[in-house]
Amino acid sequence: MNTSELIKEIQRLPIQQRIYVVEKTIHSIRKEEDLKQLSTAAEVMYSEYKTDIDLTAFTVLDFENFYETR
Repeated sequence: MNTSELIKEIQRLPIQQRIYVVEKTIHSIRKEEDLKQLSTAAEVMYSEYKTDIDLTAFTVLDFENFYETR
């Protein structure tokens, strides 16, 4: 089904169902865009975390035992 056929099918739906289709489409676009932005941010920060000692200073504690005090 091509885009114009899909639009014609959507136009045949009752208004409530068309609104539902639009809302779901917008939601999926936003979710995809958010994932792209998070991925880009992670890629940008990756080199920073590898080279900046201030960002990784506490990783030496990663394998230390942790005991909660009460």
